[in-house]
Amino acid sequence: MSEGAVLHLKGRVLVGPDEVRDELWVVGGRVTFDRPAMARDATTVTGWALPGLVDAHCHVGLDAHGPVDDATSEKQALTDRDAGTLLIRDAGSPSDTRWIDDREDLPRIIRAGRHIARTKRYIRNYAHEIEPADLVAYVAREARRGDGWVKLVGDWIDRSTGDLEACWPRGAVEAAIAEAHRLGARVTAHCFAEDSLAPLVEAGIDCIEHATGLTEDTIPLFAERGVAIVPTLVNIATFPLLADGGEAKFPRWADHMRRLHARRYDTVRAAYDAGVPVFAGTDAGGSLAHGLVAEEVVELTRAGLPAVAALSATTWGARDWLGRPGLTEGASADLVVYESDPREDVRVLAAPRRVVLRGEVVG
Repeated sequence: MSEGAVLHLKGRVLVGPDEVRDELWVVGGRVTFDRPAMARDATTVTGWALPGLVDAHCHVGLDAHGPVDDATSEKQALTDRDAGTLLIRDAGSPSDTRWIDDREDLPRIIRAGRHIARTKRYIRNYAHEIEPADLVAYVAREARRGDGWVKLVGDWIDRSTGDLEACWPRGAVEAAIAEAHRLGARVTAHCFAEDSLAPLVEAGIDCIEHATGLTEDTIPLFAERGVAIVPTLVNIATFPLLADGGEAKFPRWADHMRRLHARRYDTVRAAYDAGVPVFAGTDAGGSLAHGLVAEEVVELTRAGLPAVAALSATTWGARDWLGRPGLTEGASADLVVYESDPREDVRVLAAPRRVVLRGEVVG
């Protein structure tokens, strides 16, 4: 669209789970519900509109081997955009992707800096690998480098035991989380296992990624403290294959991963039923392809979330959690248009009719 052009969206605008409008206008790249003076010359788009989708666990600038070049990062971001993902919480990346902020055609990114892991306890080339004495200093560094988030690796396989084990002593994470909060950042952690969860929550953590180890003992603690989870069910689906690959060397770990996978849907539904905030994230950028947010929303419904709750996990609720606007008066026009009502069938998210970013039709 040329400068000064007006976009008119007609149909059903899902401003919130309980608020539906018949139309909106885009003027100067911003949303308005008031008919503008130049309405006669507007380009009209029809359909069902949602705020731009959110992938709350994504990695731009990362692949299975570590950091990637800018051209690959661009391709990743464009793939997410074309799938309707217009806001990304980048849950850890060794690449500097700040240049993306200057591109009007690429999704907005909220960065968590680089992963912080225990020495030799994470995927090679991904993280700062440090010991507990340095945790506070590295958390402070990434809090300043990121966009209000810091990412810890809370548990990983311990080769001495052959199974998942927590990475950090209680005192170290308490001090580190307190430092992040002092600097205005929230903290999240990669956690697969059961035993790593309660100490992190009691230390004040804000979110847990994957959270496959939630149990009837820890779910109430999450609910009481308001600690969110991002289940990344499209990633958890890979656990059986990972277990098969590692079984010969680490049979305890392989069995554990299979058990976590087998109860994944029950875990997410129990957390949701208890009032734990649940958000949609794909974990794209490691071994998974980008552009999978629609599949993750379908997975949330398979876990038992109502369709509107699963949609909220990638739209209204996710944007509110991350402090970013949806389809409100004066907000940047970041939205996706579909052929039919996604509340009736969330699978429609896989086929956007139009993608509008910063007021421009980009897909």
